[in-house]
Amino acid sequence: MNLDPLPGDLYQMQDLLSPAEQEILWRVRDFLSTEVAPIADDCWARAEFPFHLIEKFGELNVAGLGYEECPGEVPSSMLTGFLALDMARIDPSISTFFGVHTGLAMGSIGACGSAEQRERWLPAMGRMEKIGAFALTEPHGGSDVALGLRTTARRDGDEWVLNGAKRWIGNGTFADLVVVWARDEADDKVKGFVVEKGTPGFAATRIENKIALRTVQNADIVLSDCRVPEANRLAEAGGFRDTAGILRRTRSGVAWQAVGVMLAAYEIARDYAVDREQFGRPIAKFQLVQDLLVKMLGNATASLGMVARLAQLQDAGQYRDEHSALAKAYCTTRMRETVGWGRELMAGNGIVLDYGIGRFVADAEALYSYEGTREINTLIVGRAATGHGAFV
Repeated sequence: MNLDPLPGDLYQMQDLLSPAEQEILWRVRDFLSTEVAPIADDCWARAEFPFHLIEKFGELNVAGLGYEECPGEVPSSMLTGFLALDMARIDPSISTFFGVHTGLAMGSIGACGSAEQRERWLPAMGRMEKIGAFALTEPHGGSDVALGLRTTARRDGDEWVLNGAKRWIGNGTFADLVVVWARDEADDKVKGFVVEKGTPGFAATRIENKIALRTVQNADIVLSDCRVPEANRLAEAGGFRDTAGILRRTRSGVAWQAVGVMLAAYEIARDYAVDREQFGRPIAKFQLVQDLLVKMLGNATASLGMVARLAQLQDAGQYRDEHSALAKAYCTTRMRETVGWGRELMAGNGIVLDYGIGRFVADAEALYSYEGTREINTLIVGRAATGHGAFV
């Protein structure tokens, strides 16, 4: 089958997908357009998550793609990238929910769990019968988490006792499994632990009054003598380097999300320009409006080319930290610029949900910051370019 053209995909990058991958993407697009798009603005406005969609999401059989413990073929990084793009093009909150579950939570278990742990958790997570979260960021630290992690883990017989706090934990209020990163008091190394729902000493409170990704249920988490069995310590997580490896992979997914947001903004602004009339003609006939649209399209096209090449490097095994860092920094910066131009084109109508673009303008701010700020990613690339680290 052939996918319908993707608005804004000027160079037809989606044609790089195989026919089988296009079939998967078509199913996801159909789900997004029929189930997610009609309720996205309402969920965002009320800051409520559409829990009734999780079962339907699971039926798409895309959450477990790439994990050998889950059925299905191993997808290309191009397909997983386009999945993130398409979800973000409809609703960045849903894309974030999915990325936290599949990339951060499942990715931690897949990369750092033992064979028994992977078999215990990943199949149910792949079916979305169990939802995951990833708890790394803390109230007093974000970019400095590698050295400043305050949450502690203490071995006590066959259990570990966790104490500390986490912040901005997506899915944290309702997740069945939360991957918590803590510093071992004995050897000062960062280790990963799977905390299951209902564990005594684990408390999650929803963060209120957000102005971005309002549908995502971010949590403040407090761990008070929270005991988890040794069997729930991720067996292959021996230090922060392992945590960073997971972030390297998911950081590229945020770059794909940024492209999805840009394409959404372009499509909304382009349609508005064609329909909106001023001075007796569609504003699309004005040169300055066309200039805004072409700048938006240029940003999206350049960014899509970057992440497509990044996907090829991933599948070729030539993927390095600076590749994902540059993509995340560049694409989210261009995204912020692009949604601003779309809002500008739509003038006052751009700041209300009714006209579509306002939600993307707000959500872009969160994507710009999470998974490594522009400044931190710049330093990662700068270190690779010069051979000198400039981190404080």
